[in-house]
Amino acid sequence: MKNIGLALAVAVTTALPVAAQNLFAPVAKVDDSVITEFEVQQRVRFLQVLNASGATRESAIDALIDDRLRLNATQDVGLVLTPEGLAEGLADFAGRANLSTDEFVKALEGAGVAGETFRDFVRVNLAWRELIRGRYGNRVQISEAEIDRAMSVTSSAGGIRVLISEIIIPAPPNEQAAAMARAEQAAASTSEAEFSSYARRYSATPSRDNGGRLNWVDLSTLPPSLRGVLLGLTPGEVTDPLPIPNAVALFQLRDIQETDAPSPEYAAIEYAAYYMAGGRSAATLARAEKLKSQVDVCDDLYGVAKGQSPEALERGSKAPADIPQDIAYELAKLDPGEVSTALTRANGETLVFLMMCGRTAALNENASREDVALQLRQQRLSGYSDSLLEELRADARISRE
Repeated sequence: MKNIGLALAVAVTTALPVAAQNLFAPVAKVDDSVITEFEVQQRVRFLQVLNASGATRESAIDALIDDRLRLNATQDVGLVLTPEGLAEGLADFAGRANLSTDEFVKALEGAGVAGETFRDFVRVNLAWRELIRGRYGNRVQISEAEIDRAMSVTSSAGGIRVLISEIIIPAPPNEQAAAMARAEQAAASTSEAEFSSYARRYSATPSRDNGGRLNWVDLSTLPPSLRGVLLGLTPGEVTDPLPIPNAVALFQLRDIQETDAPSPEYAAIEYAAYYMAGGRSAATLARAEKLKSQVDVCDDLYGVAKGQSPEALERGSKAPADIPQDIAYELAKLDPGEVSTALTRANGETLVFLMMCGRTAALNENASREDVALQLRQQRLSGYSDSLLEELRADARISRE
């Protein structure tokens, strides 16, 4: 949101009319909580005003469902923000645009976004952050050795690469418990051979044929939340099961090396996701395989999606920490122009044709040990946050109208 001030200025002059009909019609339901058409329109407009990625109707519904899950979780433990805490959070957010809270709300309202939409957005995210810190903060202990390794990653003098094996176990609706039970089995592996045997039995990715073994990967290309987890392992150890959309992931560290070649941090990852109806059916996978031979760069997908719903193609550039975990895992394996068809959405009914567009490097040579320790801590907490949200999603009754 670097250009948030400019985005607000433009949005005030281009405020969109809001449809008057059916504003309070239910669009989705999370347990006993209803998400209305008004909320969806407000979230889309809010993201447009902020010039944020994912300002589509489908993304807005997904985000509102996640917010309901977060809100319910914080309410279940009796976590309530103080008026002072909320006011401080609102001021911090508005300060990114160099505006006071009142000025920011006025600008939003001029662009068609209700002030309460902004307050609800901040309130939910602040409460969730406090819940994650309170529940997992004591588990996150960053060692001096981890800081040393991370400093190597952020230094232009050299980097770190890891040799890992993966298991991605599908977990469609009503099968989450069985998938987690298999993941717990695999997580108890005490050797590479045992882990590989589980990969061949349970994993859904192409690497299963190789016992889940991947080639050397630069640590900096992996999702931030996974980097911190891997740095805390010794060769042979396995991560805890990591819930991701429609699946559970595990990783075994086989080896880790410091390298002489620079290993840059990435400020942004650009990718395209083309959503294909039919999930992992033979027909859809055949169409995806044919499509691979027809596209060379991400721009080619615009022609493929022409005439379809805007939600059929998602294209954008995001900070690594803002990319969904499962997508980030797949992107880490890809070079620009390469494609993955390992993921699904909509409870397995939609295949994700995922294409890497490019990476933007960011130099971090001047990072202090304190900065690196804080970053590692945030990465670790982010991983816990993502995992808890997936657990809540699996346990909730979620429906769309």
